[in-house]
Amino acid sequence: MRVTIRTVDSKEAEQVVLECVRMNREFREIKDYCLSRDHALIAYEDHRAKQIRYHEILYLEALEDRVFAYTQSGVYEIKSRLYELEELLRPYHFVRCSKAFIIHLLKVDSIYPALNGRYYARMVNGEDVMISRKYARKVKQMIMEG
Repeated sequence: MRVTIRTVDSKEAEQVVLECVRMNREFREIKDYCLSRDHALIAYEDHRAKQIRYHEILYLEALEDRVFAYTQSGVYEIKSRLYELEELLRPYHFVRCSKAFIIHLLKVDSIYPALNGRYYARMVNGEDVMISRKYARKVKQMIMEG
């Protein structure tokens, strides 16, 4: 595959063009990644609203009745339910890994085993997120598929 980069005069003229014989998994992932850069969630930090782009999110965690998005730069509250976010973010390489966590597969550095069939996902920021037995097979399968 070759890559061609051209400079343009304005932000509005920027685009990504994918040319392929057929749309396969590799091209779908590139397309999903490019599209995710324009999508964002409304998040709150100290009662101030802020947009968090999908590609910035490392993982999401549900604690009691609240959901938090973890990024390299901070932790933000999201005013949605975890199951709603799971559906919304699934096309952008996010996967449920336990009852309380959704991880961004593109932000996983490695996966290693723990006790009782569980695993841990080491995120690119060095934090570990537990993958429960119930979700371990699905997470491993999605990582192996690319």
